[in-house]
Amino acid sequence: MKILGLSAFYHDSAACVIDDGVVVSAAQEERFSRRKHDHRFPGAAVAYCLEAAGLAASQLDSVAFYDKPWLKFERLLETYLAFAPQGLPSFCKAMPLWLRQKLWMENLIRNRLPGYEGEILFPEHHQSHAASAFYPSRFERAAVLTSDGVGEWATASWGVGDGSRLELAQELYFPHSLGLLYSAFTYYTGFRVNSGEYKIMGLAPYGRPTYVDRIREHLVDLKDDGSFRLNMKYFNYCQGLTMTSRAFDRLFEGPPRRPEGPLTQKEMDLARSVQVVTEDIMLRMARHVRRRTGERYLCLAGGVALNCVANGKILREGIFDDLWIQPAAGDAGGALGAALFAWHQVHDGPRPSDGRADRQLGSYLGPSFTVDEIETWLRRRELPYHRLATDEMTETVADLLVAEKVVGWFSGRMEFGPRALGARSILGDARSQKMQSVMNLKIKYRESFRPFAPACLAEDVSDLFELDRPSPYMLLVADVQKRRRRAMTASEEALFGIEKLNVPRSDVPAVTHVDYSARIQTVHAETNPRFHALIAAFKRRTGYGVVVNTSFNVRGEPIVCTPEDAYLCFMRTEMDVLVLEDCVLYKEEQPQLEEEGDWRDLYELD
Repeated sequence: MKILGLSAFYHDSAACVIDDGVVVSAAQEERFSRRKHDHRFPGAAVAYCLEAAGLAASQLDSVAFYDKPWLKFERLLETYLAFAPQGLPSFCKAMPLWLRQKLWMENLIRNRLPGYEGEILFPEHHQSHAASAFYPSRFERAAVLTSDGVGEWATASWGVGDGSRLELAQELYFPHSLGLLYSAFTYYTGFRVNSGEYKIMGLAPYGRPTYVDRIREHLVDLKDDGSFRLNMKYFNYCQGLTMTSRAFDRLFEGPPRRPEGPLTQKEMDLARSVQVVTEDIMLRMARHVRRRTGERYLCLAGGVALNCVANGKILREGIFDDLWIQPAAGDAGGALGAALFAWHQVHDGPRPSDGRADRQLGSYLGPSFTVDEIETWLRRRELPYHRLATDEMTETVADLLVAEKVVGWFSGRMEFGPRALGARSILGDARSQKMQSVMNLKIKYRESFRPFAPACLAEDVSDLFELDRPSPYMLLVADVQKRRRRAMTASEEALFGIEKLNVPRSDVPAVTHVDYSARIQTVHAETNPRFHALIAAFKRRTGYGVVVNTSFNVRGEPIVCTPEDAYLCFMRTEMDVLVLEDCVLYKEEQPQLEEEGDWRDLYELD
């Protein structure tokens, strides 16, 4: 049975095709449209997924959309009525799109899939998240916990997966939402909601938990089981066009920071404080789920599951024996979850017995390009390059990394989800003291405080970090091993806030955050042999089986999808080398990129 899963019309729209429960292809629309967090119908992603599966729309057996539009519309109407007349501007902005498009989802899907005459299923939003968390995992039985901004009414849920069955037992309802609480602080500190939350997580270690008591006293009535109620006096997302209210401004002594305004210690302290509260809520939820289910394993999805610091704390607390986190935990992963829900819950399909421990296949589910296709493209554009044998290419790139060159790495199928995992990555030497600032300011064109992640050989993870298990999707944070840390001087210990940034803290300073933590990706020969071979070659030269890995894009741009995307990003930044499969391009050999105007104007800088 061939099933197409869809998510769309909020943010991060995506498509996925599964065949008898096996994930064949999945991709976000933004990678094709080049519009970050593209919310529109994922027409290009659908076309790719069908092509990769060798299908026409008429050959699909089922289509599943990741939530119930009519139920979500009910929530919007009830919310606007409850806050009337305050919500009139927001109501007037939202209703035309709903009345013109979102309410007629079945007709829209059929119009966009000519030739398809089968059923269209609409699982609930958190059912889709839960399915995306449990079914691809390696666990035959597990508890499931989901948390995000809001679906239809639910903002969090928990349940149990057993074989091919999944049942949700309890939900938390709008407007009480951990995702929206975090987004409120994202907005207040001057970052963009639904895309800047990870910046808060990265900023938090520079701050102090100064506002934790104020948040707990005024904003959140938190119970032992992790359920909570928000004091809606301080929030504006139910009735207005902003996340926070004037009461919130008074509570935190000033208006929101203007986007792109200077970052102060206040923003750092706010980030640290909301991160502490978020971790506390997630830990309480996890403990409650363990008590209620008795399960040894936990699967996580929903946008809050991208908070890898909280995930790492759940793991270290030993609440569950192990975790599995959906790499596309946000709305994009809802497309995958909807398809899997339809296969297992509606059509009673079994879980595949293919012997794989992880059914997400490393999340390498997007488009790929052969070396011959890439060579044809390079020759047509008369671009200088060097085609090497695969082994020679690996050794050459390892030498370049040792020489502190920044390398754009384009290899294999594109990742599904927000993290670059060694298919569309920018790489550097983790031992370099200058690499973080070089990459942030000259390559990524983003805030200097942002940390970079290490990609390490799976077999070396415990030698480098305080982690004793795989983390293939960069969704767990752990500390650098104590023996690798550098002792701070008294003057360095006294540094405050952003002053901490340029102090090396370990023998892998480019991937060690100011609190000695790192967001870890373990690289496995089974799922990405080329990337594993590259890091192994780097280790043979240096003794370190770890490199800097950040997503192949600049600020405000989606991760690259095609060789052309990669080349343009390479030329518009100060990257030194571009690797397109076995083709190596050096910046100094390239012709000048002919474009009118400043290239920065081509990007939407958030």
